[in-house]
Amino acid sequence: MNVKSIEKKGNEATIVVEIDKELMESGVNKAYLKARKNIMIPGFRKGKAPRKMIEAMYGAHVFYEDGLEEIFPEVYQHAVAEQDIKAIGRPSLTDMQIADDNTVTLTLTTETYPEVTLGQYKGLEVPKAEATVSDAQVEAELNRMAQNVASTEVLEKAAEMGDTANIDFEGFDHGVPFEGGKGENFDLKLGSGSFVPGFEEQVVGMSAGEEKDIDITFPEDYHKDLAGKSVVFHVKLNKVTVTNVPALDDEFAKDVSEFETLDELKADIRAKALEQAEKNIQTAFENAAVEKAAENTTVDMPKALVESELDVQMERFGYQLQMSGYSMEQYAKMMGGDVNTMRNAFRPAAEKQAKINVTLTKIIETEGITASEDEINEEIASLAKQYEMEPEKVKTLVPAEELKASIENRKAVKVIVDSAVAVAPKAEEETEA
Repeated sequence: MNVKSIEKKGNEATIVVEIDKELMESGVNKAYLKARKNIMIPGFRKGKAPRKMIEAMYGAHVFYEDGLEEIFPEVYQHAVAEQDIKAIGRPSLTDMQIADDNTVTLTLTTETYPEVTLGQYKGLEVPKAEATVSDAQVEAELNRMAQNVASTEVLEKAAEMGDTANIDFEGFDHGVPFEGGKGENFDLKLGSGSFVPGFEEQVVGMSAGEEKDIDITFPEDYHKDLAGKSVVFHVKLNKVTVTNVPALDDEFAKDVSEFETLDELKADIRAKALEQAEKNIQTAFENAAVEKAAENTTVDMPKALVESELDVQMERFGYQLQMSGYSMEQYAKMMGGDVNTMRNAFRPAAEKQAKINVTLTKIIETEGITASEDEINEEIASLAKQYEMEPEKVKTLVPAEELKASIENRKAVKVIVDSAVAVAPKAEEETEA
């Protein structure tokens, strides 16, 4: 094959390549062999018709389109490699000409990797908050621990505010049940305000086994189908319980930890929370530094790189949903849209990450960053330990080039972060944090 011409314009390249008759013939014959089993020609058994007979009936070039598909990867790779083009995304065939001698000339269009111009990426001033832990945070953690060991007691009395009422209920609008108005064995903490105003107050005074109709008027700002409506809930009280939460004292500390006193437990909670806060702040600092370096980069971003990053993010999110028992389609429907709506919602994040990716790649090139064989082996050993598998198994699952790229990316991030200068956040940033 022969590359006749190439034209580059921005992030797009148009290549005209001539395919010799022998290569085209090999592709056409492969296409014929695949297709003939489904072709019937009078006088021949199904799948036995000679190629020339089929071409005589349907046209001399009947297999050319499928034949081109057979050899297209080879043609494309040759054209790209010969011209040293950094092609990305999927190429498109914009024209195909067949000469009298059956020589085929193709016009291909492909997006190309962009020109990337780095801005400042060293010595960046990046806001970094100071890690603190408030007394309220410590108290909240103590209360959470207390709730975890709290006991539940069934009460033989009428329900009061502060009790938990286990109820069955069903709502009726003029005698007709309405959607979302039914529940069974629902634990309602009286006084929590979790139900429609007026509901919990009317459960107060009911005893186990008692049934009652409760009149409720929905607020004007409620769901449009029920806003302002007067409805009736039929309620059955199954049981009344109270949660006994232990007092936060030294005995509590001994029961839930290795510490002898509540003060020691508080100090441990504060120390661990402070350690976690410092990790979170450092992560936020590193992310902000990398994002700022990317903001300083000048690049005309090709659509293919954004779409590729979108694919990665959608696949990652889909996996998270799968772990929670949902499909992408189910989640999208719950959110009131479809998968395309979700993809568009992810687009801004994908655009930002795609720019970060090209920035890090350019830093790797500029700084001469490489990953040594020892570093790659260390990465394999680390993954093997993390996932409890043999190193050789890791090698079969994760390509060496992928490991190499991961190490080099981390080194590029380190170049940015290690030189970044931490500055106090502005007042509004502290408020947002």
